[in-house]
Amino acid sequence: MGNSASITAARAGVVSPEQRAEGRRAATMAGLRKVLLPAGTAGAALLIWEVTVRVLQIPPVLLPAPSAIWAKLDQLFLPLILKHSIPTITESLIAFVISTVIGIAIAGLLSSSRLLREALYPNVVFFQLIPKIALAPLFIVWLGIGAESRLSFAVFISFFPVVIATLAGLDNVDKSLLRLCRALRASEWQVFRDVRLPFALPYIFSGMKIATTFSIIGVIVGEFITSQAGLGYLILFASAQAETELIFAAITVLCVFGLVFYGAIALAEIYLRRRFGA
Repeated sequence: MGNSASITAARAGVVSPEQRAEGRRAATMAGLRKVLLPAGTAGAALLIWEVTVRVLQIPPVLLPAPSAIWAKLDQLFLPLILKHSIPTITESLIAFVISTVIGIAIAGLLSSSRLLREALYPNVVFFQLIPKIALAPLFIVWLGIGAESRLSFAVFISFFPVVIATLAGLDNVDKSLLRLCRALRASEWQVFRDVRLPFALPYIFSGMKIATTFSIIGVIVGEFITSQAGLGYLILFASAQAETELIFAAITVLCVFGLVFYGAIALAEIYLRRRFGA
């Protein structure tokens, strides 16, 4: 009798308190698994690294142990590493925002006009195929050794993923929704704002997640070449002094910043997708 009532309730779309509690427990366990599994894997890798260095007695100049890297980070974070982190983080954020705006704007133009798409899209792909590291000195020749060259180079290498992902999202809107909009005589701007853009949000954020990495890479490459400050400059300076522990400490800060950057974008994606129902 109880089973029959549960089946009837399930068919009617009624969820019992026990089922709600079970669903919450399952969601909590899934969330913990997503956090604990990668954290545990990273911890195990660090432990293996530490043991390997100690057992094989690898010289610190070749490969320092994680404990030595942490000690160097703790020793120099405030007086040195934080000072060089600020320009790198600031320029990476600015480059990411600019590349995102440019990428979405270009994708919107390409999606709105077949003529523009046929004229511009092959050229955008062509520029993407150019080895970008080889072009970094040209940006210095054109824009000088200041922040402008680093920002321009970072934008140049990071806007393309946003263009491709956004264009894919704008092109894959449900055709029935577009037919409904035409039947209701909605303007092209209304269709873009209320249908195409919300539908493309998952695609846009996928491109943005890739652009975060590229924007950091672009700034670091620029700092390798011209800057007198920043984590890229610090890594290059430490390399010249054979300070391997300092190199790894700077890389650790870059990794933490990248994870925080990525996590912020993921949270923004969750918020906007819930708001727009995407």
